[in-house]
Amino acid sequence: MKLVIVESPKKCETIGRYLGSDFKVMASEGHIRDLSTHGKGGLGIDVEHGFTPDWEIPPKKKAIVSKLSAAAKSADEVYLATDPDREGEAISWHLASVLKLPVETTKRLQFHEITKPAILAALQAPKTIDMNLVHAQETRRLEDRIIGFQVSSLLQKKIGVQSAGRVQSATLRMIVDRQADIDAFVPSEYWVIDLAVEIDGALYKATLSKVDGKAPKISSKEEADAILARIPENLLVASVKKEAKKVFPKGPFTTSSMQQEAFSKFHFSNARTQSIAQKLYEGEEVNGEHVGLITYMRTDSTRISPEFYNRHAVPFIKETWGEEYVGSLRQGKTGKNVQDAHEAIRPTFIENTEIEGTAQEQKLYNLIWKRTVASQMADAKVLNTTLRVASDK
Repeated sequence: MKLVIVESPKKCETIGRYLGSDFKVMASEGHIRDLSTHGKGGLGIDVEHGFTPDWEIPPKKKAIVSKLSAAAKSADEVYLATDPDREGEAISWHLASVLKLPVETTKRLQFHEITKPAILAALQAPKTIDMNLVHAQETRRLEDRIIGFQVSSLLQKKIGVQSAGRVQSATLRMIVDRQADIDAFVPSEYWVIDLAVEIDGALYKATLSKVDGKAPKISSKEEADAILARIPENLLVASVKKEAKKVFPKGPFTTSSMQQEAFSKFHFSNARTQSIAQKLYEGEEVNGEHVGLITYMRTDSTRISPEFYNRHAVPFIKETWGEEYVGSLRQGKTGKNVQDAHEAIRPTFIENTEIEGTAQEQKLYNLIWKRTVASQMADAKVLNTTLRVASDK
């Protein structure tokens, strides 16, 4: 028997069905170890000797660790299949350490969608634990503990603030600085003049752009009224300019752009959006088979895999709208601050235009589906017509 350890219990049955009877799938249910509260300042970190962490198994996780340990001892081979990010890599390392598995050789499965092809592909090309990611997560956890414990304690004593932290304290500073800019702003009155212009029975909005050949600066109602008095009932068309433009589709969702759009469209909080996306990632029954509905929902990449583009997006767009609507494969943004470890957030199967589930799950899935499909379509062609109307007064 081969043991596969994932994070979420909801994945166990699905992945177990994909892998077959030779595999047993169990869940760690998140992290199995955390920093203790022992030592100087209760940090669980030996600050004076290289910031060495003191990890311990929380009481609520001991039963889970006991079951995993027993299963690992009886297994012919153990695969670690935690989530494909820093936290997941750290969980795999903690599992290997606690279960006494060789960190250098224990097989690490990485998949970015819960579908049978993705699971089997990961099994055919296992990796090992990436210690760079483990160290990155560990550093962040130590920072959280040091800053959170020490600064929070100081602020509670001095000004009664409940807590501080690596993220929230920096964010608070940004908010304070922004509010200072707002408070320092001195408002000044200005006016803009828009006209309703009728052309061939249709009304168009015209915005005043020049007065006596110069851009207008209108600072009072009296000035605006004086300019309006100079505008006759009938205006002359001074010029007509037509310009063809292309409008590029927006890229597929990253975590942050998905959260922004979900708030804009549905007023979902970031936490709500991530919770719904997690459920979509873990999946539901589709045509009698449990499959993940979207790819991994924590990503800063707008990249779409060539396989998805060529095997799914292109045929679907051709069949639905025609070949002229097929766009090119765009690889997304790159840069030193873009990790690009995962694809963008997209449906696992583009053919699933609708899903079951709650109303909120349907809304978010529909948002992801539309954004993904639109991002792989051809640029929109727009003809902009600009009319300049004028008076000789």
